[in-house]
Amino acid sequence: MFACGTREFRRPRPWHFGAMMGMRGRFFGPGEVRLALLSLVAEGPKHGYELMRQLEERSGGVYRASAGTVYPTLQQLEDEGLVASDILDGKKTYRATDAGREELRVRDDAVRRIWWRARRLAGWRNAFDPDAAEIRGPAERLVQAAFRAVAGERATEERFEKVREILEKALRDLAALRDPD
Repeated sequence: MFACGTREFRRPRPWHFGAMMGMRGRFFGPGEVRLALLSLVAEGPKHGYELMRQLEERSGGVYRASAGTVYPTLQQLEDEGLVASDILDGKKTYRATDAGREELRVRDDAVRRIWWRARRLAGWRNAFDPDAAEIRGPAERLVQAAFRAVAGERATEERFEKVREILEKALRDLAALRDPD
C-alpha cells in the first residue's frame, strides 16, 4: 500500500488477473447487488435460492452470492416497494412491482454495466482455479511480452499486426487443446 494525501491505495499484484480486468476485490459495487436482484426478479418471479444460482451463472461462477447478502437485499427491495413476495409451492417468491420496473427503467445504464461486466468476467473463471496456477506465470509473461513488443517507439502497424498474428495463433492452438474436433 502507499499513501496519497490522506488516502491509502493498494497496488495491484502483478499476478492478479483481476487487476488487468478492472476487478478490484469486489464483484459488485455499492447498490449493485440490489439492482442485479431487481433486474432478475423483473424477468419473472423467483425465489431466493434461484436468484443466488442465477447470479453465479451470470458471472460464470466468479461471483457466488450468499444468503446473507441476497435475503436482506430482497427484504430491502420489498420494504422500498420495488418487489412483492408471494408463497408459491411452499417457497417465498419475489416479483417486480410497477415501481421496481420504473426503477430499472431509470437505472437502465447501471444495470447494463453490471451484466456487461458479469459477461466479461465470466471468461476469467478458470484463471482462479487452483490448477491454473501452473500456467499463470507463463501467461502473464506472454501478455507482458506482447505489450512490450508494441510499446513506445516500437509501435508500428507492422508490429501490431505481427503481435496479433502470434496471439491469434496461440489462441487457435489452445482452442485445439480444449476442443480437438
